[in-house]
Amino acid sequence: MHAPSFEQEYERFRPMIRRLSNFALIGKKIEVWGEENFVRQGSNIIVGNHSGSFKDVATLFRIVPRPIFFTANKNIFKRQELNFLFRKHLKRHMKSLGLFVNLMLTPLKFLFVEYVSSNIAKIGTIPVDLDRRRREAIERCQEYLLQGRAIIALQGRGRVHGRDPHPYIRKFRKGSSIMAYNLLTRYGISVPVTPLALYGTHIPFPVPKTVIVNVGKPMQIKDYLKGGEEETIENFRSALETRVKTLFAEALKAR
Repeated sequence: MHAPSFEQEYERFRPMIRRLSNFALIGKKIEVWGEENFVRQGSNIIVGNHSGSFKDVATLFRIVPRPIFFTANKNIFKRQELNFLFRKHLKRHMKSLGLFVNLMLTPLKFLFVEYVSSNIAKIGTIPVDLDRRRREAIERCQEYLLQGRAIIALQGRGRVHGRDPHPYIRKFRKGSSIMAYNLLTRYGISVPVTPLALYGTHIPFPVPKTVIVNVGKPMQIKDYLKGGEEETIENFRSALETRVKTLFAEALKAR
């Protein structure tokens, strides 16, 4: 017998994914604009802002109409580290009240941490050191794209940066553009890159809020060829960042 494919495993774990996502999004409603712009099959990179920590990932699991892969901080695969990250998130967003909420949620949080750390590797995550091994992450993601899968590439560190010119959207990294360029030039594959903006996921867990996800039409790096490799990659990186900022501005007007 052949080993089950990831897609088959994904279907088996779909109820677990739904439970985790529902917990992460307690108090949140999701409103999706441009849902028709999602790429249903074949290679796809989905890029967007990342200001809502784990709530961004949970939102995408809820709304993307296909199995998805994303790079994840290797620390969330360890119970102790995930528990620390959970407490740190509440304290950052809710100050002293966050410590009280953390204490009140301890029984439920223990079950959540235990469940996530034990099962997260089974739902399409790629554990990497996000601070030191970005090249490894890019190479692994390219392998998945060559298999016709969808990669999530959120931009930012999962929180709002109040002192930045654009607190919700940090300067995009080149990773998505590099992957798109490599697949085009090495394999002749033009990978659609779907831009989207998330607004509302930055509101602390479990405060009620409507999360708006504005999904734009897929973009192709072949439409942004300019000079050599570095120029093209930078040109596409900048175009993706600009498009996500525009989508975010549209969502912000509706808050």
